[in-house]
Amino acid sequence: RTRRSSATMKTAATLVALATSIHGLRPALPQRAARSTRAAPRMAISALLFDCDGVIADTEPDGHRPAFNAAFKEKGFSDVWTKEHYGELLETGGGKERMTAHWNEVGWPAGYEDAEKQQDLVKELHLRKTAIFNEMITKGEIPIRKGVLNLIDEALADGVPVGVCSTSSEQAVSNLVRVLMGDARADKIPIYAGDVVKKKKPSPDVYLLAAEKMGLEPAKCVVIEDSSIGLAAGKAAGMNVIVTKSSYAYRENFDLADKVVDDLEAGGVGLDVCKALADA
Repeated sequence: RTRRSSATMKTAATLVALATSIHGLRPALPQRAARSTRAAPRMAISALLFDCDGVIADTEPDGHRPAFNAAFKEKGFSDVWTKEHYGELLETGGGKERMTAHWNEVGWPAGYEDAEKQQDLVKELHLRKTAIFNEMITKGEIPIRKGVLNLIDEALADGVPVGVCSTSSEQAVSNLVRVLMGDARADKIPIYAGDVVKKKKPSPDVYLLAAEKMGLEPAKCVVIEDSSIGLAAGKAAGMNVIVTKSSYAYRENFDLADKVVDDLEAGGVGLDVCKALADA
């Protein structure tokens, strides 16, 4: 399949516009962050906020994708998502939304013609897919990406808050963080994931929620992302964004990123680099 959807061709700037206009939002600006007047002492950086899939671990092509395929097979469906097709599907944030977009395009399986049955099917398959994915994590089949632990350890040691903001299910994200980072780190990292917000990336909602719950100043936050929709979400929230390329980076446009690296280690992304961005 060589046809790419029109979303693939959108620039990061267009995604930011979509995230802000479609959802009736304005990009967060530094002067909007009134909460910073209550935060003491004022820090050069307010927090590091990590995406999960593709950032903490390169989970999409060899984690989530085969887990989806296994769930389809168990259900008796013939759907098989290739790596190339899955790259197109990633333009839709959220696993349940991804399955819905897929079947809306190719046609729903027999017996699932009405909306209620479709919704129930998607929920059922997503729960099973999450269980399969969690088994892969527990078995150690998904390694953490280079530089992630070093940056998190630097931040926590310096008193800089760290959070994780993802469109994936809270269960999968929490399991990944705890298994790959250990209990001591996981206990210090709040997670905002899955259906905690109605509008998923490229909407900025999950990042704005983290800012609200953690008492952060958006303009002083640094987001670590790997996708154009994640980049758009971070920018629409008024935050600084570093992109660490993952397997599907060749499909993406990162023009609006503050910094783009192959991985955090190779790109020399330490806490000092993040502080400089937040204080610029």
